[in-house]
Amino acid sequence: MELKRIGHVAIAVDDLDRSAQFYQNLGMELVWKDPDWAYLKAGEDGLALLGKSYSQAGPHFGFVFSDRAEVNVAYDRLKAEGVNLTDIHEHRDGTASFYGRDPDGNWFEYLYEPAPVASLS
Repeated sequence: MELKRIGHVAIAVDDLDRSAQFYQNLGMELVWKDPDWAYLKAGEDGLALLGKSYSQAGPHFGFVFSDRAEVNVAYDRLKAEGVNLTDIHEHRDGTASFYGRDPDGNWFEYLYEPAPVASLS
C-alpha cells in the first residue's frame, strides 16, 4: 500500500455557488459540482467545497491512491488497528473512498482517483 499524494483539501462553505465562482476566478478549474459539494483542481491539486447539506464528512484532507484495490487494503488495515472509519463509498464521479478520524478528531479521506480518460477528438 502506497499513498500517491495528498490530493485535496476540503473546506466548509456557506454559499457553494459563490465559493465555486471565487475559486474559479483565482484560476482553478471546476471539475464537478452538485447541490451539496463542488470539486476544483489546480494542476494535480484539488479543493473540495462542502455545502451546508454535505453529510459524508466535515472539512478534511484526502490522500490519493492510483489503484482501487489499495483502498480496500488500507481500509482493512486501519479498521484492524481500531481507527474510526466510515464505510467505503463509491462516488458519483467514479472515485471510491472512505473517511476516518485521526487521534485529534480531524477527518481524513483515503481516495481512489482513476486516471483521467483522454478525450477523443
